[in-house]
Amino acid sequence: MQLAAIVISLTLTAVAVALFSRAAVQIVRFLRLGQPVPEGTRTDDPKARSATLAKEFVGHTRMNRWGVVGVAHWFVAVGFLTLGLTIVQAYGQLFQADWVLPVIGGFLPYEMYIEFIAAMTVLGIATLIVIRLLSLPSRPGRKSRFTGSTAWQAYFVEYVILIIGLAILVLRGLEGALHHVDGYDPAYFVTYPLVAAFDGLSAGTLQNLVYLAALIKLGTTMTWAITVALNTDMGVAWHRFLAFPNIWFKRNADGAPALGALLPMTSGGKPIDFETVFDDEDAEEEPQFGVSQVEHFSWKGLLDFSTCTECGRCQSQCPAWNTGKPLSPKLLVMSLRDHAHAKAPYLLPGADEAALAETADGAVPEHQRPLVGTAEQHGVIDPDVLWSCTTCGACVEQCPVDIEHVDHIVDMRRYQVMIESAFPSEAGTMLKNLERKGNPWGLAKKKRLEWTKEVDFEVPVVGKDVESLADVDYLYWVGCAGALEDRAKKTTKAFAELLHMAGVRFAIMGGDEACTGDSARRLGNEFLFQQLGEQNVSALKEAGAKKIVATCPHCFNTIANEYPQLGGEFEVIHHTQLLQHLVDEGRLTPVTPVEGLITYHDPCYLGRHNKVYTPPREIIGRVPGLRNEEMHRHKERGFCCGAGGARMWMEERIGKRVNDERVDEALALDPDIVSTACPFCLVMLSDSVNGKKNDGKAKEELRVVDVAQLLLDSVRTPGPDEAPSDEPAPEPTPEPTGS
Repeated sequence: MQLAAIVISLTLTAVAVALFSRAAVQIVRFLRLGQPVPEGTRTDDPKARSATLAKEFVGHTRMNRWGVVGVAHWFVAVGFLTLGLTIVQAYGQLFQADWVLPVIGGFLPYEMYIEFIAAMTVLGIATLIVIRLLSLPSRPGRKSRFTGSTAWQAYFVEYVILIIGLAILVLRGLEGALHHVDGYDPAYFVTYPLVAAFDGLSAGTLQNLVYLAALIKLGTTMTWAITVALNTDMGVAWHRFLAFPNIWFKRNADGAPALGALLPMTSGGKPIDFETVFDDEDAEEEPQFGVSQVEHFSWKGLLDFSTCTECGRCQSQCPAWNTGKPLSPKLLVMSLRDHAHAKAPYLLPGADEAALAETADGAVPEHQRPLVGTAEQHGVIDPDVLWSCTTCGACVEQCPVDIEHVDHIVDMRRYQVMIESAFPSEAGTMLKNLERKGNPWGLAKKKRLEWTKEVDFEVPVVGKDVESLADVDYLYWVGCAGALEDRAKKTTKAFAELLHMAGVRFAIMGGDEACTGDSARRLGNEFLFQQLGEQNVSALKEAGAKKIVATCPHCFNTIANEYPQLGGEFEVIHHTQLLQHLVDEGRLTPVTPVEGLITYHDPCYLGRHNKVYTPPREIIGRVPGLRNEEMHRHKERGFCCGAGGARMWMEERIGKRVNDERVDEALALDPDIVSTACPFCLVMLSDSVNGKKNDGKAKEELRVVDVAQLLLDSVRTPGPDEAPSDEPAPEPTPEPTGS
């Protein structure tokens, strides 16, 4: 038995070491196929990056959001990294059954640690196996986060861990029996029942059992290593190694997820400035606009794809997937990973394309497949997948290994829009309106000021009533929707009136304000975004803008987080933040009750992208009469309204409408008011509520309003002919449908 165990274990070890070393080299070569990133963007502040890595691993800060799963995974991960010396001990036991590690082998704290972690690893992996079995895609279908995951790989990895963990515990029990542990011993506080069970066996039998258990442990370990080495695209296994660099090289050194600003479009590792991109006539290569081939992704993108664990957390939170659309962030990343690894042999030096193509068995060779294309075109990513994304960021927020899904989706969109002109036709109208009129509706500049005629106080306009913004507290960035869309204009007027009541000096840009370019950028038209952005940055600088307040989270996000890429550094806050501050200071005092049950919808670009969750809820909490109840999906797990990612301007032809899904969740609470803090959300939620009213599925009294409107209703003191303060505030006139 001993000889067989030694021969088999050492043979498997030799093969595993050779293959695993080769695989490691292959992965490094594979990642080097990606494009460079702008210098310093992934290596700035090494101390902060190392601290982030330590915090995310040791604290399991992203996994622990999932409760039991996070705790179970923590023990499995710690076991994988810290039980390595049990492999060394197993090799020693092949040659001498009672062999122990020098120095620490009999050290009580070490032995107790091995006992505890091995037991918790077994318990942890058993828990994860049960969770997977309870969520088999064969039962809940799309609702299972494991739908589309490579099942055999997951089961292989999980059962390997289970077998190795059990083998460690069995070996511990055999060790105790061989060392003649007669009674309970703290060193064997977990495996003492096994020690007692093995007690009484002959020394020869115990030795042979040790050889067998060591063979099982080492054989399983090396079989795992060989399998993983032969499948370099096996993310469920390779993430054990690749997650560490992927987290260290994440976009933000402080650990924040890759949300808020989009990364600038780059070519050859340098951000593209459209004013100068074609100036270098001696450049060896033409600039690359967006991503049209998998090798156009950066090396960090390729690392992202290879790190995916196929856990499906992104998929479970995705509004597109949850409403029957073909986009799953997990399946998209898996498709890009599989394609990248399959195409790599064609791209590496010395590749024989003809020989590689011959192995395709009549299928289209991998290097000839379009990155974006239909099934008939043998595309890697279907156009319906690409255009279903709302860029809500739920996938990025939930990913335990910090994959940057949204950036990769937008990179592919950029090429489709700017080079192929291949995008949903209805979005073209929006782009033309932005180019010609500076707003998505194509309305004249003077229309931006019409709302000011509907309030009974003067609204100063920069360049007309105010020459310098040094004389005001805030520049109010109204935004396209806030100035031009009837429902959003109610928020604009309410907020302006609240500022006036609080004595806040403010001014607006009026006709000099143009769309920030949010929709154009997220659709993929980086050129138009830069054009609009530079125009706005220039106007803001000329006006002397320092402090800006915006009612639109998309404008807020763009000006605060993306305009610095264009040289515009401004202090920007959202209107709910300013209103909370004014209420806290006593400059606005809610006194009139607004009776009813309210539920608040988190706008993605206010909440998830910019972490503003508290101010709107604080304001709601200060309004007398309101009873707030959260929807099941709220804050970090809030569900999108369906308007982001330029989806506001595209038809929704596949599956259930995202706004209907969100409103159904709100209606389950039977609220009197659905509130939000974004004009896009206001439009989408209003459209759905109005449709449900027409179908008799929502009560006629249900209102969809901005937080600012609620606050204004409460701050106003009823006049002598109005309802007294202890009566519900009068309902506003019905909101127009449309848009």
